[in-house]
Amino acid sequence: MTKRIAVIGSGASGLTAIKCCLDEKLEPVCFERTDYIGGLWHYSDEVRDGQSCVMKSTCINTSKEMMCYSDYPIPKEYPIFMHNTQVWEYFNQYATDFNLRKYIRFETEVLSVKRSADFDETGRWDIQVKDVKTGKTEDLVFDGVLVCTGHHADKNEPVFSGMDEFEGKIVHSHDYRHYAGYEGKRVIVVGIGNSGGDAAVELSRVASQVFLSTRRGSWVLNRVSDNGLPVDMIKFNRVAALMQRIVPTSILNGFLKRVLNSRFDHAAYSMKPDHPPLSQHPTVNDELPNRIICGSVKVKTDIKRLTKNSVEFVDGTKEDNIDAIITATGYKFGFPFVDKSVIDVKDNRVQLFKYMFPPDLKKHTIAFIGCFQPVGALMPISELQCRIATRVFKGDLQLPSNEDMWKDIRDKEVRLSKRYVKSTRHTIQVDYCPFMDELAELNGCKIDFFRLFKSDPKLALTCFFGPVTPYQYRLFGPGKWPKAKEAVYTAWERTFYPLRTRPVKMEEKSYMMLYFMLAVIVLLLAYIFF
Repeated sequence: MTKRIAVIGSGASGLTAIKCCLDEKLEPVCFERTDYIGGLWHYSDEVRDGQSCVMKSTCINTSKEMMCYSDYPIPKEYPIFMHNTQVWEYFNQYATDFNLRKYIRFETEVLSVKRSADFDETGRWDIQVKDVKTGKTEDLVFDGVLVCTGHHADKNEPVFSGMDEFEGKIVHSHDYRHYAGYEGKRVIVVGIGNSGGDAAVELSRVASQVFLSTRRGSWVLNRVSDNGLPVDMIKFNRVAALMQRIVPTSILNGFLKRVLNSRFDHAAYSMKPDHPPLSQHPTVNDELPNRIICGSVKVKTDIKRLTKNSVEFVDGTKEDNIDAIITATGYKFGFPFVDKSVIDVKDNRVQLFKYMFPPDLKKHTIAFIGCFQPVGALMPISELQCRIATRVFKGDLQLPSNEDMWKDIRDKEVRLSKRYVKSTRHTIQVDYCPFMDELAELNGCKIDFFRLFKSDPKLALTCFFGPVTPYQYRLFGPGKWPKAKEAVYTAWERTFYPLRTRPVKMEEKSYMMLYFMLAVIVLLLAYIFF
């Protein structure tokens, strides 16, 4: 009998969860409390509690070839870094081409997820749902659950001394949509993450003055890297991942500091943090230093207290006539509808094997998808998690022992505590390439480069030295895709296509000799260090 799997949420993770269920001949039923797909990538002027949404102007920070699903390339006509409307269009195309909508129950909220009375024997789950329109509840039973609600849930709202006295507007970035209403205002943006940086840049074009308040400062990365190439396509490769493993962290941090400061001196711009680049989730923003240098954004330290219409900072400075404060201070994630005996999130800390599976359950029939903060694209990682989870539910893949899963969890906690500054935003950090390879090894679709180099050296060199595109995880093993090899080879072609808007004579370039030389160097380094 076909197993029925509940998928909670139809955002970036939920859509691929439905497809992965279908790929494994499972029967998905997706519960979506809104009337649309795409999660936070569906822009709406309406603000809903518990439902995140991008800003109207948001463009994604990961390039299209690095963020797509592994068997569904983004159309070549789309820009390298897509506007949020195009990201949503891509999700709609994916849902249409794989006929996913018929498995989604829209405007249906999940109220509770509990283990069935016979869970230890069957692994089944009791789920109560509610029709958002009618309020009618329904009790259902499923063989497995994929929780795809992500980690952008409840607003993390700071408390400042004097907030009750302040007469201006205080808004969390969750509720900020666009600059309308802020023209000519003096605005403080609190928080130096991607949302804070984007809001500060956007507002600086219409406000009379924007102040960017940051507790620690941040290292700022460009989307556009050397030679105008997307940064993730030239930096996220296995050579870089290997270097991060074998080169001392202090040397890597020193190198990164020089690279980042070569664009703009972070200390001179009052942006330099006390910690090195690899100790914080990076801020990606191409425009921020330009707005700082022209004075429309002024960087300030943390807020000490508010008065009627002014703000005092911890360094003793003060800014008067402040009209609005936007707090881009992140989220507190959790899963209140799931029984706490299954998962209990405290201070954004979660103990899940591969950020997916509660290790102590007798039956591994529930998985939490997208519950991580990647340095890189989220979508392909969520997809690979779903490929693993559905194979586990089906019985084709066995997870390690309870002891081994706990060891993996503890090891990750130790590595995170050593690398990152203490913060609630650094509890679920993963690096794109190493974590994808880690998941692929568990799933049986990781590339064996020694074997591949013997059989297809060109493909091996392309995969090792080129960008780690999601298609690489469809070349071998479960879920193999016949067009994966072609997709790997044509990634750069699709990348450059939208830039070719007028005829220009292009120079032919060959990288094969360089690849061979780099291969020799990498093999020598690996031999020396290992």
